[in-house]
Amino acid sequence: MEVSENATMRGPLALVSIILPVHNAEQWLDECLMSVLQQDFEGAMELSVFNDASKDKSRAIIEKWKVKLEDSGISVVIGGHDSPSPRGVGYSKNQAVAQSTGSYLCFLDSDDVMMPQRVRMQYEAAGQHPTSIIGCQVRRDPPDSTERYTRWINHLTSDQLLTQVFTSHGPTVIMPTWFCSRAWFSHVGPFDEGGQGVPEDLLFFYEHLRKGGGVFRVDHSLLLYRYHLYAATHSVLDYSHMMVGAAVHMKQIHSKTTTV
Repeated sequence: MEVSENATMRGPLALVSIILPVHNAEQWLDECLMSVLQQDFEGAMELSVFNDASKDKSRAIIEKWKVKLEDSGISVVIGGHDSPSPRGVGYSKNQAVAQSTGSYLCFLDSDDVMMPQRVRMQYEAAGQHPTSIIGCQVRRDPPDSTERYTRWINHLTSDQLLTQVFTSHGPTVIMPTWFCSRAWFSHVGPFDEGGQGVPEDLLFFYEHLRKGGGVFRVDHSLLLYRYHLYAATHSVLDYSHMMVGAAVHMKQIHSKTTTV
């Protein structure tokens, strides 16, 4: 995916773009955007927001934070649409990426909160693993929600990040923690834009693996990962048949590479 003409006309390119899709997120946006402001990364950073037909106060909150962030040296680009219905998470992420300029992409969900060192630590890891999706450990909110799942994503060994990719849990590094180079994202992507019910992160993750990408997790808790009834995860359809097919395909690829 190429940097859009509008993005390149704005001024100097960012080193890291934080990719933030938003849909009716007024309840969480202040805390989410405060965590962008509090990053200790010293390179050029940009926030790219795409507002996907929000009907609440999300747009006003974003505009308020644009002033605060730009006063602190973080550039902000805002896109979006006011159609009657949202186009979905995959579409919003693709649009936010297209309008951004950063050499690296840091994905963030509007209901989550980054720890101050997140961008810095994942940027350092991405430089060492240029064809990998970089993840991190997370802290769950509420703390007692999805305990087994949280323990699973936080404690997989580096080998298990690849060997357990075809379990019922989905990606071994969860989407809200993804960080990667723009060049690698363009090689793999974009996200599927099928809309509600389509697991765009899982589909991208399998394509990433099919193209030889790696998986790396920064073993620090760098994200407060919220669990609530409005999370997009709850609307994902059953793609177990796809997962089985993908698992067989990946095993065939692995077999060919190990027998050469």
